[in-house]
Amino acid sequence: MRSIALDSLADDRVYKILCSLVVPRPIALVSTMSAEGVVNAAPFSFFNVFSEAPPLVVLGLQHKADHSPKDTTRNIAATGDFVVNLVDEPLADAMNACATDFPAGVSEVSAVGLTTAASDKVRPPRIAEAPAALECVRELSLNFGPQRELLIGRVLHVHVREDVMDERFNVDMARYRPVGRLFGNLYARQQEVFGLERVDHAAWAAGKRPAGL
Repeated sequence: MRSIALDSLADDRVYKILCSLVVPRPIALVSTMSAEGVVNAAPFSFFNVFSEAPPLVVLGLQHKADHSPKDTTRNIAATGDFVVNLVDEPLADAMNACATDFPAGVSEVSAVGLTTAASDKVRPPRIAEAPAALECVRELSLNFGPQRELLIGRVLHVHVREDVMDERFNVDMARYRPVGRLFGNLYARQQEVFGLERVDHAAWAAGKRPAGL
């Protein structure tokens, strides 16, 4: 077993270790709107759902090398709302293109050929091509040094393609086809799904075990 003390390593080595091991990570293509009305879209894999009551998501925001905020961070600070657009295989190429360092004032959505659809509860639009979108408002921001900010957002409204989720909220993974982030330029497809049954303590005490034990 390799043992690694992170406090002895440069930041880029720590990044490589953590991001290579904590995989696959879901991808949020976050759409925001500037005070001037320009729609921004940027991908984040430091992202996950955090809670259902209240419904919260978390985003890890990175600042520029000069410690100034990027467009997503600046827009959310100004308006207080954003949309998390989930990424599937057909959206992967455009999501990746949105990571291009376009200058402020240039809309990634327009530049990469995506289209928008109006949100119900927040000002920024959602990405029409996304299989699902979460309309969010900023709940809390925590700064961890000059480079990183942890953003907690409350989900107000959800949009899901009807072929992805049915009326009982069951998701068809074969139709969803989500993409996960690995490390560097590597991504993962959702190719195989399997189930594991859990048992409660009463069943365990009665001799029942989860499959495989």
